[in-house]
Amino acid sequence: MVIIIGNQKGGAGKSTLTLLLANYLTQTKDCKVTVLDMDYQQSISQKFEKAKILENEEPYEILAYSLQDFPEMEATIKSSPKDIVLIDLPGKLDDDGLIRVFKAADVAVCPFSYDEFSFESTVPFALVLKKINPKVQVLFVPNRIKANVRYEIKAEVNEQLGQIGIVTPAIADRIDFQRVNTFLTPVTVQAAIVPVFGQIFTDHIQPYL
Repeated sequence: MVIIIGNQKGGAGKSTLTLLLANYLTQTKDCKVTVLDMDYQQSISQKFEKAKILENEEPYEILAYSLQDFPEMEATIKSSPKDIVLIDLPGKLDDDGLIRVFKAADVAVCPFSYDEFSFESTVPFALVLKKINPKVQVLFVPNRIKANVRYEIKAEVNEQLGQIGIVTPAIADRIDFQRVNTFLTPVTVQAAIVPVFGQIFTDHIQPYL
C-alpha cells in the first residue's frame, strides 16, 4: 500500500512524521516498509546516510527520489501490495509529477497546526488530492500541539477538515522530536504518537495487509 505524507506548508512536520511512522510500523507492528524521500530538502535521506556511517543495521530502506522518478517505481510498488511505501512529498502543489503520486495513494497523512496559515495551506492540498484521487483516505494529524496554548480556531478547523477527511487525535509537542532518526524514537515521543498511530494502523493500514 502507498501512504503519502504531505502538506503545502513548510514546517508542518512532514519529514519527522514520516520517520516516526516508519519507525512505528517496523518496530511496533513488524511491517515491511520502504520510504521514498521526495522532499526537496531530502532530510530523511541525509539522516539515513549518517546512520549508515555508524554501521547501524537499517530497519527499512530509504530512497531519495524526485517526483519525475515515481512512474518508474509504480509498477514495482503495485506488485507488492502488502508492503508499505511511505512517501514524504515536497511542500508544493504546482508540480504535475504529483498527479501520479496522488493517484497511487491509498492513504494520505496530512500534518497541520491550529493556525490560520497552516489551515489555509492544508485545505487546498487536501481538496486537490481528493479531486485527483476521490478514493484516498485523508487523515489530518494535529502535529506538535502545545499543551499550554489555547487554539481559538481549533473547533472550526476540525469541523471543516472533517468534511474532507478524518481528524485524528493530536500529537503533543515534545523537545525530543529533535532526536528522532531512522533508528530511534525517544520514549517520550513514542508515548505521544502511539495513541494516534495505533488508531491509524487499526483503521486505515491493517485492512490492506
